[in-house]
Amino acid sequence: MLGGILSRIGTRFPARCLAGSFAVLLASTAMPSSGARAQSTAELESPAFRAGESIPAAYTCSGADKSPPLTWDRLPPATKTIALIVDDPDAPAGNWNHWALFNLPAKEDRLAEGIAQGNRLPNGASQGINSFGKPGYNGPCPPAGPAHHYHFRLLALDSPIELPPTATAAELELAIRGHVVASGELVGTFGR
Repeated sequence: MLGGILSRIGTRFPARCLAGSFAVLLASTAMPSSGARAQSTAELESPAFRAGESIPAAYTCSGADKSPPLTWDRLPPATKTIALIVDDPDAPAGNWNHWALFNLPAKEDRLAEGIAQGNRLPNGASQGINSFGKPGYNGPCPPAGPAHHYHFRLLALDSPIELPPTATAAELELAIRGHVVASGELVGTFGR
């Protein structure tokens, strides 16, 4: 199938465009790390920092280590619950999870700054155990060196997730496979 698509692209575009067209094709068919094909794109933003910018110290271990405020929109009507996963793929030990929040009600369109640590939130959402061994958010805390990239991933799901509140991000990733109807990502940086 891919060969047929590429041959059609090659007949309609000059050879120098083929590589770029192939990259676009791959990007448009890529699967999110949740393992499910996202049907639409959600917008995820923070009033505290813009995409690609440094995360303010208040949201890191160099400051108050509180969760940043987040807002989102463009979730499809099929959304029943929301998950949020925050990871640092640049960590020396491999991917390091900073937050695994799930079963956030679909009616929510934001998280306030400074969500308290703990397994359950008042709105019924659960906060799993992060790589620090704690339930909830722990901010960026990289070793000295180049800035790390922190991926805030919002996942709109078509059903509640049946996991204990002590679940890890890896367990959450497995549980949401096949349930993602939209996703959005905000990447910030932080270095010390």
